[in-house]
Amino acid sequence: MPTIRVEMFEGRTEEQKRQYAKTLTEASVQVLGCSPQAVDVIFYDIKKSDWATGGKLHSDQ
Repeated sequence: MPTIRVEMFEGRTEEQKRQYAKTLTEASVQVLGCSPQAVDVIFYDIKKSDWATGGKLHSDQ
């Protein structure tokens, strides 16, 4: 059973997450041959102030 962890900046709508989960599930079924019920997608919404790249917070950019 694949569990897909999606980390992204907060602000996506529930509909965007719904569509993304559906697309990830469909791709998993096609590539891995599992059932849709076996695919878990977990969303982690992260504030820009809690994510840094290259030593700089994304909220500062």
